[in-house]
Parts: sequence; C-alpha cells; structure tokens
Amino acid sequence: MAQKEQVEQRKPSWRLIGPGIVVAATGVGSGDLVASLVAGERFGYALLWAVVLGCIVKIALAEATGRWHLASGRTIFDGWRSMGLWTFVFFGPYVVLWGFVYGATAMSASALPLQALFPAVPLWVFAVLAGISGLGFVWFNRYPALERAMTVLIGVLFVTVVGLAIYLLPDLGEMATGLVPTAPPDSLFYTLGLIGGVGGTITMACYGFWVNAKGWRDSRWIRMMRLDNRVAYITTGVFVVAMLIVGAELLHTAQIALAEGDEGLLMLGEVLRDRFGTFVSVVFLIGFFAAAYSSLLGVWHGVSLMFADFVGNIRGLTERPVEEREASWEFRGYLLWLTFPPMLLLLLGKPITLIIAYGVLGSAFMPFLAFTLMWLLNTGRTPREWRNGIVSNVGLTIAGGLFLVLCGNEIWSQITGA
Repeated sequence: MAQKEQVEQRKPSWRLIGPGIVVAATGVGSGDLVASLVAGERFGYALLWAVVLGCIVKIALAEATGRWHLASGRTIFDGWRSMGLWTFVFFGPYVVLWGFVYGATAMSASALPLQALFPAVPLWVFAVLAGISGLGFVWFNRYPALERAMTVLIGVLFVTVVGLAIYLLPDLGEMATGLVPTAPPDSLFYTLGLIGGVGGTITMACYGFWVNAKGWRDSRWIRMMRLDNRVAYITTGVFVVAMLIVGAELLHTAQIALAEGDEGLLMLGEVLRDRFGTFVSVVFLIGFFAAAYSSLLGVWHGVSLMFADFVGNIRGLTERPVEEREASWEFRGYLLWLTFPPMLLLLLGKPITLIIAYGVLGSAFMPFLAFTLMWLLNTGRTPREWRNGIVSNVGLTIAGGLFLVLCGNEIWSQITGA
C-alpha cells in the first residue's frame, strides 16, 4: 500500500505553491517584525540562531497539520473530536476570546503606518477602515482571490523589508557568528519568545484548511504540501532575518533603543527618515502596512474557516467542502465577530482582566496544537504510511516543550504583573 501511495504522489511543482504564501503572509505580522528588530537592536546578531530554529519548529508544526488533513481526509477538528470533548471545551472559549482581542490588535497594527503617512487622520478611522475592508474582501471572495492578494502583499513586503536590509550592507562575518547558539545576559525568555513567535500562532492550524481550499484533498498531495510548507517558512525566515539585520546594523551600532510593540516600527520609520530621508521612511511604512494588513486578511479568512468547521462538527456537518464553509453563516458570523465588537476596544482601551485571560489562553494554544498532533499522527487515526517518523516526533516534542515553557512564563508574568 505504501509503495502504491508513493507512485501516485503528485510531482511537486513551484507553479502550484500557494497555501504557503498565504500562511507566510499571515504569520509574519508586525509583532514578528518588531520582535526581531528589537532582538537585533539589543543583542546584534547573537540571536540569529533563534530565528533559524523558530523557522524549523514552525515547519514541523505546519507540515504535521497539512499531513493530517491530507493523509486522513479529515480536518483537525475531526481529529480533535475523536480525542474527546475536552478539546472542544478548550477551543471554544479560546477562539471567541482570541478573536475579540485580536480583531482590535490587527486593525490597530494596520492603522499605525497609515496614520504615520497621513497624520491628520485619526488612528481609529484607519483601524475601522482596515477591519471593514478586510471583512468586505473575505465576505465577497473565495480562497483563490485571497491567495492572489497575499502574493501581492508579500511581494511588497519583500521589496521593502529585504530591500532595506540589503541597503544597509550587513556584516556577513558577524552574521555567521550569530548562527552559533549563545544566550546573552537577560535574553532567555526573550530568546524563547523569538523562537516561538516566528510566523504565526493559531494560523498554524489554518494551514490545513488552506491546503484543502487549494484543492489538495488527499495523500497524493503530501509531497507538494511539504515543498509548499518549506517555501513558506524559508520566506518567513528571510523576512525576520532581514528585520534583525536592520536592528543590528542601524540601531545596535548606534545604540538607539526602540519601544516594544508596533510603536517600535513607527520609531524605526522616524530613524530612517532622519538618516536616509523621507523616501526610505515612506517605503518602509508601506512594508509595515503590507505585513500588518496581510495578517488581518489571513486571519479574517483562515480563522473564520476554522470556526465554521468547529461549529459544523458540533452540528454534525463534517463533510462540507471548503467552498460551502466559506459561504456558511458560521464563517460569516465569525467574520463579523472579528470586525465589529473589537472596535469597542479601539475606543475604550483593553480591560486588564480580558488581556490576562487572552494572554494565558493564547500562550496555551501552541502546546495544545503540538501535542494533539503528536497524538493524532502516532495512532491508528492516521494511515500507517503517513504516521510520524523520528524527525517529526522530535520536532513536535521540541515545539510542544518550548511552548509549554512560554505558556508557563506567560501565566507567571500575568500573576505577578511582571
């Protein structure tokens, strides 16, 4: 049987790459860019190895997600349901709370560079426009249109961010030393966060749905999916390394400190304007917007698709094709949830209790994903020829352990207020 499957495998082709572009564009948000930027500003190239390791960890996770969808012919929720009701009890509150807070975060991140370009317009105006435009695009289009839009946005991001890194003429010798694992003083949890934050959280689970939306529905597409996935996280790594170069070459050497959070990218825009002129600053802010808005579009589509499947499983509708889920009331209901209720947070600020719950639940999702995938892919739920090998099990174990440590640190930080 295994030999027959191997013969029937579709030949990988660069022309078919698509879901990887979507997951890369969604995963590389402004948060990842600013984290790697601040890493370069504080530690130079010392944490370059952590960025590389983060990409490897995410390749293992996304490959496992895609392989489950293709090898089993079932979605991740079908698998979770087979493991017991506790998985749905965890995911239900998580996805509702996560969407409420993330909606405001994504809209604000998309608005920041626009307000920097057009300071006369209030931030909330651009935030609302970003949310509503994302809603309209996803509501009236299907996956192929999303893939085309993401390809354009990731192209803009490549030209601006990678172009800026090349323009700064990085020290290749110094970069090479950063590939040797080291832990500068006071960098432990920052390093772990950099590894864990490279390219997405819940969007990792969206990858299997985008693979199906591409038309890849069975195990014949696994080799193609693996190529697509590697391209996604190599692309992600290029973006994050580019920002680390900017931090190391532009900020670390000049001892310029940035604020953490999206405001750090605005500060970088000001530094670029002072050093290189308005044109370079404007180009960078366009790249900042491309990163933030591509994450918004990806989440508006991918997590809404997950929610539609989640509710569909509860209702016993497990066989619906992706196209039917995209037109379902569950999909559109979650789209509305991502867009309109979070606008209250834009106006009122974020209540501290909500933020604590969001932080704890959010940090808990990645170990949940890693360890449930290990469970699904090492048992009879997956055809034997596509179960985990040693490499995949080691990768998922490292990922799960890493994210458990980060989850524990997040819970402790919320309790102590550190």
